[in-house]
Amino acid sequence: MPLARDEGWPGALRTAITCAATLLGLLLLVDGVAGTLTPVRGALWAGLAVLLFVVLLPDRVTAGEGWLASRGLVRGRTVRTDRLVCVWWSAGPSRRVLLRDVHGARISLGPNLLTDNPRLWQLLADGAAASCAQGFLHAAESDIRHLSQQTDREIAQLVFKISHLD
Repeated sequence: MPLARDEGWPGALRTAITCAATLLGLLLLVDGVAGTLTPVRGALWAGLAVLLFVVLLPDRVTAGEGWLASRGLVRGRTVRTDRLVCVWWSAGPSRRVLLRDVHGARISLGPNLLTDNPRLWQLLADGAAASCAQGFLHAAESDIRHLSQQTDREIAQLVFKISHLD
């Protein structure tokens, strides 16, 4: 299967840029109208806008047969999906899918990323099935099944909604 990408990432990039630029523009405008804009304050507002951009920009996720990669602004991570040893859900209000392979590489993904990108999900599911078949993934089979059921259910609901069958 060919390379799959997070199809929502370009939109998230545009949103991060737009929000940061809007914040910077508003802060400069308000400070300029008030007559208190100085080079130091302008640099402070620019720094604040850059910080907002960094916080809002999600990692770029790509996958291929047997691997899944996540690339942020500073570093990238890659796990071998055909060599997974752990797949689990993080606890707490911000649920994440955590993956770890035999080499110790780890990636954390939001579950919406998988439901919004069926090709990414399929490559991950195929890799996890290969890990189970090779004996790498034992304890996490129920987590994989749970993830599979939830992702498939959400994809089916989306298909029904798009088809006006809901």
